[in-house]
Amino acid sequence: MSFLIEVNKAVAIRSIDIAKPLHSITQLENYGGVRIFLMDDDQPVGMIDVVCNGHQIDIKQLQRHITDQVASHSSPPIYPKTDLSSDLSVSIVIATYDRPATLRRCLEALNDQTSSQKIEIIVVDNHPASGITPPVLEAFPDVILVNESRKGLSYARNAGFLASTGDIILTTDDDVIVTPTWVERIAAPFADPDVMVVTGNTLPLELETEAQRLFEFYGGLGRGFAPMIVDNAWFKQFKLGVPTWLLGATANAAFRANIFSHPQIGLLDESLGAGTPTGCNEDTYLFYKVLKAGYKIIYEPKAYIWHEHRREMSSLRRQLYGYSKGHIAYHLMTVIRDHDLRGLIHILGYMPLARGWHMLRLIGAKLRGRKHYPLSLLLLEIWGNLNGPWALWQSYRNVIRQGRSKGYNSTIFGLNKQHRQSAQ
Repeated sequence: MSFLIEVNKAVAIRSIDIAKPLHSITQLENYGGVRIFLMDDDQPVGMIDVVCNGHQIDIKQLQRHITDQVASHSSPPIYPKTDLSSDLSVSIVIATYDRPATLRRCLEALNDQTSSQKIEIIVVDNHPASGITPPVLEAFPDVILVNESRKGLSYARNAGFLASTGDIILTTDDDVIVTPTWVERIAAPFADPDVMVVTGNTLPLELETEAQRLFEFYGGLGRGFAPMIVDNAWFKQFKLGVPTWLLGATANAAFRANIFSHPQIGLLDESLGAGTPTGCNEDTYLFYKVLKAGYKIIYEPKAYIWHEHRREMSSLRRQLYGYSKGHIAYHLMTVIRDHDLRGLIHILGYMPLARGWHMLRLIGAKLRGRKHYPLSLLLLEIWGNLNGPWALWQSYRNVIRQGRSKGYNSTIFGLNKQHRQSAQ
């Protein structure tokens, strides 16, 4: 039984530095459990879930868990220990849609970066008609504002990519808080010239509500504490659809800027993503194209951020419904665009079996009186899967009506740096 399903009350989030003397964890009176992130020199190396029922957690309880957790998650570096040239500049692209409070918090955190790289921050307003975003930026005069009225996260991010001047482009969301070393750590692997994408770990800022706990149980946005490197060999090994969702998301990612002019990669596909009928997976398809083109993607958990999950169940349902549509749309895209039949095998072969098995397990748990992931959410996911093909068709029609971003799928287009050419 999952900790997050078992605990009915709010779950506290705490961090402890394992290199320092331990202290009891207190002020848990209003919590049924606590998720403790283990840090070593401000680097996340593991986590502990503890049921507390409002009671403090003493040092002995902590010690029982920490040794095994750290040993199981410690991993050697996976990329050369070469310092990134300070001549390489960084652009950070943040897409926003009328969320001034969280955007302000995000920008405040970005101001505290310790990186030696030259940093450019671009905020893309995906609803400029509201006039809500510009007043936020008055407190941040160095931030560049770009307007993109076509609705959709892919449109917004592409507008930011096209406006950027950095050699490396970082993406994050307006509902995150980045850590002071984020830029430095997520940019470091680009010292390897074959690395085109780096993703980082995304930890939950809070688990106060049922919706937040269920989203984290669903999978959340983090991908664990072990670094990972994948390439074209990894891409080719799968018999079913390529699971690029295991590599992270553009809430915490960095890209070598010239991939967006690469003839085999290019911009985000604007028929995928939040704000479109397909709901998501513009990033997973971009990862797919990078790997297919023969380049590396690195998951670096040391480059971590904090994400505020949606608090309301209604918002969670919309999110999971969108994810489920986008999952099918991603695989269909690999079939239609890339003639990769593994996506079709995944949809028609694996998905019905996986969903059926999951449903049987939930029904069995319910009959035994055990707590479980809500059957209503699983049914919603299945409904989203069934609507995936229609959602992709709707998104195609929307893109035809609104138009692609300048230079989409072109070999050369108007990026700001003239020296930016193909990544080949």
